Amino acid sequence: MHQNWLSFRFNPRLQRLRHKLLNDPYYRLQSGEEIVIAAQLGMRIDANQATVDDWLRLPGLSIHQARTLVELSRSGVKFYCIEDVAAALSISTQRLKPLEVILNFSYYDEEAIETIAYKVNPNTATVESLAKVPFIDVSLASAVVENRLSSGKFRNLVDFQQRLNLSSDRIVQLMYYLRF
Repeated sequence: MHQNWLSFRFNPRLQRLRHKLLNDPYYRLQSGEEIVIAAQLGMRIDANQATVDDWLRLPGLSIHQARTLVELSRSGVKFYCIEDVAAALSISTQRLKPLEVILNFSYYDEEAIETIAYKVNPNTATVESLAKVPFIDVSLASAVVENRLSSGKFRNLVDFQQRLNLSSDRIVQLMYYLRF
């Protein structure tokens, strides 16, 4: 871990990549090496809640394939592993294996999901979309975007709470509407 940090710190190419990964939610990864670095920086894509833009960040996937995966997810298809994604796209599992380090295959309780109408990723959302979330007013939405721009993406709900100095009561209200 210490060696990885040093290589990021002293390698200008890795610094530029790190900056792109942390600040550009639409940056498309270019290689297996970039996938590994992105995973080390905490980037994850939930295969069952990914958007077309999320899928397009991965090298080798076309817009058509990304749309297919999103449409399947929306229709109720669950992806439990990389083999499921490969089967859905009619491509070999080996071709997708390098993506496995960045993909999450999470299980969701269908009844709980249906009760939540709107989930937003605070790492990519605009002030306007954040302000649509229950319990987030325009001032908090602005603070979220400003903090993200100045300090990088939120790693998780705990990081979000600490960086914005939110009470536990507020986090209990928000946790059902945010995804990281």
